[in-house]
Amino acid sequence: MSSFRFKNPDEKPGYGEEDSSFESAISSSFVYNPYMSLDLQSQKNKLPITKYRNDVLYLCEKFQTLILVGSTGSGKSTQVSQMLLESGLCQFDKTIVVTEPRKISAITLATRVAQEQKTILGQLVGYSVRFDNCCQPGTKIKYITEGILLNEMMSNPLLVNYSVIILDEIHERSLMTDILMGLIKKVLKKRPTLRLIVLSATLDSSQLKSYFNFNQSNNPEDDTATVLGIEGRSYPITIYYLKEPAPNYIDESINTVLKIQQNTPSGDILVFLTGKEEIMQAVNTLDDYSTKNTNEKIRLLPLPMHGTLTNDEQLKAFRPAPKGYRKVIFSTNVAETSVTISGIVYVIDCGFVKLKWFNSKFGADSLITVPISKASAIQRAGRAGRERPGKVYRLYTKEAYDNLINATPPEMMRSDLTDVTLQLKSIYINNILRFPFLSPPPAKNLLYALEMLKALEAIDEFGNLTDKFGTIMAKFPLQLKHSRILLKSGEMGCSAEIVSILAMLQLQDAFIRPKYGATIQKAKMQHRNFEVAEGDLLTLLNIYNGFEKNQCSKQWCHRFFINYNELCKAQKIRSHLIDLMRSSKIPLKSCRGDTRVIVKCIASGLFKNAAYLHYTGVYRSVGADEDLYFHPKSVLNYVNQPQWVLYDELLETTKIYIKNLIEITPSLLLEVAPHYFSTPTL
Repeated sequence: MSSFRFKNPDEKPGYGEEDSSFESAISSSFVYNPYMSLDLQSQKNKLPITKYRNDVLYLCEKFQTLILVGSTGSGKSTQVSQMLLESGLCQFDKTIVVTEPRKISAITLATRVAQEQKTILGQLVGYSVRFDNCCQPGTKIKYITEGILLNEMMSNPLLVNYSVIILDEIHERSLMTDILMGLIKKVLKKRPTLRLIVLSATLDSSQLKSYFNFNQSNNPEDDTATVLGIEGRSYPITIYYLKEPAPNYIDESINTVLKIQQNTPSGDILVFLTGKEEIMQAVNTLDDYSTKNTNEKIRLLPLPMHGTLTNDEQLKAFRPAPKGYRKVIFSTNVAETSVTISGIVYVIDCGFVKLKWFNSKFGADSLITVPISKASAIQRAGRAGRERPGKVYRLYTKEAYDNLINATPPEMMRSDLTDVTLQLKSIYINNILRFPFLSPPPAKNLLYALEMLKALEAIDEFGNLTDKFGTIMAKFPLQLKHSRILLKSGEMGCSAEIVSILAMLQLQDAFIRPKYGATIQKAKMQHRNFEVAEGDLLTLLNIYNGFEKNQCSKQWCHRFFINYNELCKAQKIRSHLIDLMRSSKIPLKSCRGDTRVIVKCIASGLFKNAAYLHYTGVYRSVGADEDLYFHPKSVLNYVNQPQWVLYDELLETTKIYIKNLIEITPSLLLEVAPHYFSTPTL
């Protein structure tokens, strides 16, 4: 089996997992194995990391923290844990744990390592991700998502069952990565025998070394952290800049591809753009060009590369081009560090990237296009010199490059901190302001997080967790607002319905929505069987109830254009949540179709997300003066506009869209959240 990792667009994020509502290429990763035809041992011997085995083991023995820097595909993620296992670092019932930012990475890497160790997955080698645990007490190598390790620290603050902690994909600087580094730094001071290995494709290693180095003297012999770089082969590259700024970088990138095609010898081309729409526009343009110019000796083969592609579609970019063709790969920043594509000689860099940025005014993430950093520009340029001398065409001026920031701001600086603040408080980090952040977050984001926790009654006026809500909410692998809804459902007698709705909210889309032909209208007509005027959340409940009532039939799903695999996933999630409810003594009760109780329960967690119909014909959120628009997939687009709605999710792209809606009344808001609303507010 090839060693690969890819972003599953159907996965809904939990702690430490990316949000599929946004351009998933922001944090998608995919590793292609060019040696898959060889046996496993031969494949291992081909990896650059293997010749550093003795160095890794020696430095782990001498230093408490090892920062291991090596390019994608060097074998860090699969081989380091095995080296440590074979060296005897798992004695005395200890385990090696490897954290990954995404669940699909943890599962596929664990599967690969189990194959190489010639063991059944779940025995010597296992994984643990949200809603899925494949480990047993004797497991020696565990691949887990970052949020799972954070949850473990609630009951095991010093992580005494682990001898080595390996943090993978640190260069992504995800929110959970930074939180874990701060917590593990505290643990390392308490446990001198614990070893930490930080794996990164590219990062300022000196900053990390300084962060984890506890040496208080000027004597380097007393350092507790060190850096090891895994060398990769590189060739010289020539960088070209524009003399004048380009008015449209998409058109300029296509023109540059055509100039390369006409004036340079063979060699594949990698073009960096910002998102899926731009990529497909460029691919379609070059497809038209290739169709019209069939007499060229070497024809162009344009291919997309972004996180929402299927596994097979992503593989096309890695396979060699057919004879007589030259690959032109249009990619998001996924190709910066997360993938290695062979055959690339020319790189075209548009100079921009899409980033997710938290807007504390709305309490939601925005997807914004910003100039890249110098570190990203250097990393993109490095894609051209892997196999032979390359050329890089930067679609901006040298002056613009000189004015770029040095590094992309980490997620900690641009994320909602509500959930992680609750997690930190649950492991007795009460003074969040004094937490040793590698990159301290903006004060306004921390203030928003504390205000949200107080509004949801997770903390009291002194900032301590409340026994009724906060302590229990921290145990659930759900967003904070969803955890509160689940807790209140036990009191209100509708927990059976609420747990179904929450399980459905973890899915990408329960409906199958055809894009072509007569089936578009047919699917819409079948979907109407489940849609109700009360909104999207009760529609989700109808879908799940119909699925269960029809014995989870695949034929039934096919008939009504329902995604069978997604509904099966919802069933597993619901079962897992019910287990957590039992352990937290939340009774499983049904309201027997009383939708008023369900709506009231949902309002107890989503009350802050209230919007009303403004006299201008658009919606406004309470307390904010911005226009809101129903998401195109919402069922409320097809009914009379309700005066008041609650929304579960807000997305800011070209407009501010609200998703997963439910109709409510102002009096209901006053009833469920009198501590938050007053009559003049509404």
